Amino acid sequence: MYKRILLKLSGESLMGQQGYGIDPVRLNQYATQIKALADKGVQVGIVIGGGNIFRGLSGESAGFDRVKGDQMGMLATVINSLALSSALEAKGQKVRVLTSVRMEPIGDYYNKAKALRLFEKGNVVIMAGGTGNPYFTTDTASALRAIEIEADVMLKGTRVDGIYTADPEKDETATKFTEITYDEVLNRGLKVMDLTAICMCKENNMPIYVFDMDTVGNLEKVIAGEQIGTLVKP
Repeated sequence: MYKRILLKLSGESLMGQQGYGIDPVRLNQYATQIKALADKGVQVGIVIGGGNIFRGLSGESAGFDRVKGDQMGMLATVINSLALSSALEAKGQKVRVLTSVRMEPIGDYYNKAKALRLFEKGNVVIMAGGTGNPYFTTDTASALRAIEIEADVMLKGTRVDGIYTADPEKDETATKFTEITYDEVLNRGLKVMDLTAICMCKENNMPIYVFDMDTVGNLEKVIAGEQIGTLVKP
């Protein structure tokens, strides 16, 4: 069993069946699964995207300045992080939100030492605000945080059950990988995470496990060692 994980959640997945915003049903499902891990003694760090509220790149295409658009996206991740923290607290789980830019009292300012102390005290730690810099995605933020907190693995929860040779939603002939190397992901141009995130994980030997988070129970299956997704490793 993993001792410490970094769970990357997609903002879009939080929309659930609504098509926008935060679906309370999906939020509750996520909180239930995360608490089950914490109850087993797994230290859980979380990074959430903000695409259900705002995306910097889509803002740029609509005429926003890229830097301001990315900053709006960072704030969207904070909103999602607060929502998840509230859902976890409602289940009796200790949780803290740390932000990459100062915004006390909404969240404490992130640093590695603080995150590790919180883990040791039994907290789930949600790291919001991306890297705190424009031009970096929450994929890159999750890779950075996973490496910083010395996680055993970065779990990327998506709506697809792993990595395929092509987009399985568009190509019926796409086949799934059980394991794949960082180099193969890069050489094939597979849309697993952005290039910066993949390269960071490769350089620091951080394994990535891609799985379907939207199916209730899958998170515990991954921790139990069941092969339900795709492992990216050296």
